[in-house]
Amino acid sequence: MFTVSGWGTCGTQPRSQHCPEGPWVGGHLSARNSTQADSGSSEDEAASEARSTTSECPSLLSITAEDNLGGDIVDEQAQQEDLEEKLKEYVDCLTDKSAKTRQGALESLRLALASRLYPDFLLERLLTLADALEKCLKKGKGEEQALAAALLGLLCIQLGPGPKGEELFHSLQPLLVSVLSDGTASPAARLHCASALGLGCYMAAADIQDLVSCLTCLEGVFSRACGMGGSTAPMAPASLHGLLCAALQAWALLLTICPSTHVSHVLERHLPRLPQLLSSESVSLRIAAGETIALLFELARELEEDFVYEDMEALCSTLRTLATDSNKYRAKADRRRQRSTFRAVLHFVEGGECEEETVRFGLEALYVDSWARRRIYAAFKDVLGSGMHHHLQNNELLRDIFSLGPVLVLDTTALKACKIPRFEKHLYNAAAFKARTKARNRVRDKRADIP
Repeated sequence: MFTVSGWGTCGTQPRSQHCPEGPWVGGHLSARNSTQADSGSSEDEAASEARSTTSECPSLLSITAEDNLGGDIVDEQAQQEDLEEKLKEYVDCLTDKSAKTRQGALESLRLALASRLYPDFLLERLLTLADALEKCLKKGKGEEQALAAALLGLLCIQLGPGPKGEELFHSLQPLLVSVLSDGTASPAARLHCASALGLGCYMAAADIQDLVSCLTCLEGVFSRACGMGGSTAPMAPASLHGLLCAALQAWALLLTICPSTHVSHVLERHLPRLPQLLSSESVSLRIAAGETIALLFELARELEEDFVYEDMEALCSTLRTLATDSNKYRAKADRRRQRSTFRAVLHFVEGGECEEETVRFGLEALYVDSWARRRIYAAFKDVLGSGMHHHLQNNELLRDIFSLGPVLVLDTTALKACKIPRFEKHLYNAAAFKARTKARNRVRDKRADIP
């Protein structure tokens, strides 16, 4: 378990005549594929409509890939300037009258900010971005609101724990809460508002009141699905499973920075009720509930070493059933994911240790050795996607949160000199494969003498 200082350490420009609308990735944000798998038919229709949108303008990522093909030929400074020019066009398009153009610009900015760092560029246009996101959240519908909320989370990650990031989050926090609490809003929009609220509060909460306010808002989303008191939890519609999962995960993220006095209240109120979510029809929601229960046990044992849960036998029985579930009507990948997660949860709840995971990036490694650390890493991974390694290497905010120290300054020339040529590596692998095959064939021969 680790703490982060500061609650998480943790003017509109004229529109261009040819505004790029940006690429679409599966309709909804690709970073939430696992969560949105259970979001129901209404979200599927929205995704289908989004996929049908075509863009006449090139993708920022495709330009990046083409530039990378040039390797050392393309000057890095010139490449950076080209990328920033494209970003300027996307920022201008955020105020376009066409909803499709605004959505394309939001998606392109989301992809760009997830893959690379642009803190100086964003600081120069922070007022323009804040004004555009406010209008998208207030007047936009469905997909536009979802994209705006996701972009807000990325802006907070890019700007870091400074006053600018905190000011941006607090100016848009009421709109996130408004969309999240609106039962008539799109489930996809509410889902991403829940995630942005949790992530933004984790990095920018100024005091305990801000933290408690966000926790209460997120609790209001999933608490009804847990039932009240000893009552049976009502069956949530499939279209809300993704929202419940996102709200629960965002709530669990904020618990990792809660003071002990509030944690005690949360344990007393929610630990007896969360197990009801383990019977949900949604695999993602069951997994989120199991991981949150493990996190609550971890926090409880930090407060009290000899912590004892009253209904331990029934809880362990439910966890054991989920850890050995082999129902054929579930997808094989879902069964595998569920069994793996609940084996780890059961082992920890019964008194074992959290299984350690190692995340390697560049020449460094991040050790995820607690349920709190797992929740924090997963929250950032969901937002950054494939750009997570780049941010772990270069983003001072993430390096501070995960205690990785200052950004490493590497001598790229020396690294290239030490790199083994691809042809030599191929010859080495071929020789190793041949030797390994011969050794295994000798053992497989029934006539071989095996000691």
